[in-house]
Amino acid sequence: MIPKPPPRDGGLGFLFIPPYRVQGTSVAGEATCIQVPELDVCFDMGCCPRPALASKFVAVSHGHMDHIGGLAYYCSQRRFQGMGEGTIICSTEIGPDIRRMMDGFVSLERQTTPYNLIELEPEQEFEIKNNIVIRPFDVEHTCPASGYVIIEKRSKLKPEYVDMPQEKLREIKDRGIDITRILDIPLVAYLGDTFPGPPLVRDDVRKAQIIICECTFVEPDHKDRAKIGKHLHIDDIAEWLPVLECEKLVLVHLSRRTYLPQARKRLRELVKPEYAQRVEFLMDHRTNKARYDRQLAEAQALEESRQRAAGQT
Repeated sequence: MIPKPPPRDGGLGFLFIPPYRVQGTSVAGEATCIQVPELDVCFDMGCCPRPALASKFVAVSHGHMDHIGGLAYYCSQRRFQGMGEGTIICSTEIGPDIRRMMDGFVSLERQTTPYNLIELEPEQEFEIKNNIVIRPFDVEHTCPASGYVIIEKRSKLKPEYVDMPQEKLREIKDRGIDITRILDIPLVAYLGDTFPGPPLVRDDVRKAQIIICECTFVEPDHKDRAKIGKHLHIDDIAEWLPVLECEKLVLVHLSRRTYLPQARKRLRELVKPEYAQRVEFLMDHRTNKARYDRQLAEAQALEESRQRAAGQT
């Protein structure tokens, strides 16, 4: 008999939550790398899927190997393929450790891989795109850990000027009076690995359009294991859901032993249907493909309707 080939790796998880794609891989203890291409950012780099190379920024939540194991490779490949230097964003607490890790590869390879390292204090903002910033915050885990919120800075007229004519507004502005205010619009929140606590109910997390959050444990008898590892259990997710204002909560970091249809069933048992329908599992490939196929069919039907309407005018 000839030996069997190795099993094929599962594909990357993919969700389209307009206008953003959430894609990548996340299996507890193995590797997490989650990309939002439209925002040019990856959250963590436990491995480096090829599409992740296109993102200029990697926001590192913490130093566990399944979240940083592909970091040096990401920087090296971006350089090798002429894509420019990668930029690593992390907390000031782990920045020196990441730098030492990267220096270790210089010794091993006998060559230098250029990269940028941006170390941020909690709540300090860094611009990743025009008028879009990333803001870290502390979370509780078994090692120093951060979550992140990506925020759009949107300029709006102050309420007292809303109904004024343009000529009057220009006159006031010419006098040096600030007539606008900056609104923070949370776009995407990423919790990394975290224990339940105050970070989950921050306004910029609760109100983000998309929340990407771990749910490592599902089985009812694994709640103690979640506490020991400072991870979230699906019971924690069920308690948290009613206070969220997000369009979608994307659950990641489930273990390979978790049977995803059972996880969905368990969630439906714990929460009202209107809450459960806002939750997606990134690595549930079959359900997510069916969801995307529906989106594609709806988009095609809408385009055909527009073309028919245009032909009638």
